[in-house]
Amino acid sequence: MSLPPAYLPLDQDGFPRPVVVLEGVSGIGKTTLADIVTQRLNATSLHTLPLPHSEWSSVANCRLRSLPQLAFYLSGVLHASDSIRRSRMTGPVVADRYVSSVIACHAAVHGIAVETVTKLVEPYRPYLVEPTHTFYLRCAESVLRERMARKRDLKQDDRELFTVPGRLARLFTNFEAVSATDPTAVVIDTDDRTPDELADRIVAQLEAGSA
Repeated sequence: MSLPPAYLPLDQDGFPRPVVVLEGVSGIGKTTLADIVTQRLNATSLHTLPLPHSEWSSVANCRLRSLPQLAFYLSGVLHASDSIRRSRMTGPVVADRYVSSVIACHAAVHGIAVETVTKLVEPYRPYLVEPTHTFYLRCAESVLRERMARKRDLKQDDRELFTVPGRLARLFTNFEAVSATDPTAVVIDTDDRTPDELADRIVAQLEAGSA
């Protein structure tokens, strides 16, 4: 589906810089890694959901049924795309989550097939900035439990990873499925690697792509 002129993204002046997206389940280390990569690249950092959506997400999760909830998260990622589009004209952008998280997490929470959610999102793809690379972080469940035990700002979604039967397994499976069809995907195993070592890998990947 082509978008009508009123729905097309605004043109930006400048030369578009790299867009790096970090994806994976909660607690795997995306935020820590995003901070390091942002500093190394002198980049703009962005979290999906951005403001104002991040302030409304808990209400949306509690009060909205599954389809309105997907529409809420989709509007957040469309808004994030506008921010990415502006920021990448002056420097690189590092995003902690993007559209893949919307698909994988929504499908896991509501017991919907990834393919179904992907089809619902597909008409809006022309609006979304395509990342230069999307780094999908993986780890063993035992490692994730150790990392989550050290996390200070546990949210309801974090707790439900281990309290809702099958939630974590579905998320692992969904991120695998999304990454398998993502042309920008780079899968990285994070077990036994420090955040700095992972940042080395990401920066090297970007440098190799620009060589």
